[in-house]
Amino acid sequence: MEITLKPADNNRLANLCGALDENLKQIEDALDVGIARRGAHFRLSGDTQNMRLASQLLESFYARSKKPISLEEVQLGLVELDKLNPDEIISTSMPVLMTRRQDLHGRTPRQVSYLQQVQDFDITFGIGPAGTGKTYLAVASAVDALTRDLVKKIVLVRPAVEAGERLGFLPGDLSQKVDPYLRPLYDALYDLAGYDTVNKMFERGAIEVAPLAYMRGRTLNQSFIILDEAQNTTPEQMKMFLTRIGFGTKAVITGDVTQIDLGRGQKSGLIEAQKILKDVRGIAFTHFLSADVVRHPLVQKIINAYEQYDAEKHAQPHDNGRV
Repeated sequence: MEITLKPADNNRLANLCGALDENLKQIEDALDVGIARRGAHFRLSGDTQNMRLASQLLESFYARSKKPISLEEVQLGLVELDKLNPDEIISTSMPVLMTRRQDLHGRTPRQVSYLQQVQDFDITFGIGPAGTGKTYLAVASAVDALTRDLVKKIVLVRPAVEAGERLGFLPGDLSQKVDPYLRPLYDALYDLAGYDTVNKMFERGAIEVAPLAYMRGRTLNQSFIILDEAQNTTPEQMKMFLTRIGFGTKAVITGDVTQIDLGRGQKSGLIEAQKILKDVRGIAFTHFLSADVVRHPLVQKIINAYEQYDAEKHAQPHDNGRV
């Protein structure tokens, strides 16, 4: 297959290909195709379907190559080729978020639906495996709501299961005690709003950290609350948290029910909440699947290789590990 990108422009071609053609190599490796280039003329080799996808990706990136195309953009573009069905999602219908990341949008149909639910409902649950963007998109929605003055502050909540909730035994002030548990939320905030902006938000009280054990007795108004790692709440803690929500407040509860760290015999508040609240109007649930995992293209290949290895290992007679 051969394509010619028009109009021919050496600067745009350089932006598309990346330093030492690194962007082209990413596409070659991910789609298992060969790409040979002379000027604006590209010759593709490999599987017919994969050549078509590579051609589509090259043309898409060239259309926005007035500025350099980053390696991250290429990797996300490769993920989208596999995840998005153009017939299901129209880019103009995607929720628009005001963050530092102007390219931020849902990368899969469920991610788009999740963002829309967060905007439309006061309480939203995002449940699914790691890497599906449930926490990152919740933080992005919180930053958007704060930027638009829809809420007065962002409240970050997480159960500190590893410390047995006995935070008083840990050194430092409250923020320092819970920092290790909230680090993924901080990382998302810094990426979406910038380090200096986030620090100023903390200084003026626009962002608050609140360990779950310290939420009892509070009512939060005009806030955007994110309860992360909610699978590690007990049913009593989940009920307590949900009843803290006041007027003008949104709450997003995220978790992965396959990663429960509670003690033996303890029930997960997230699992119980799904059963109790599934028919309550005004509460939305998004259940993410492994197909919604958005990571480096090689990750999916690694996962597939391990799954194939495990399947072959279990198919063989049991030998107790002896050779």
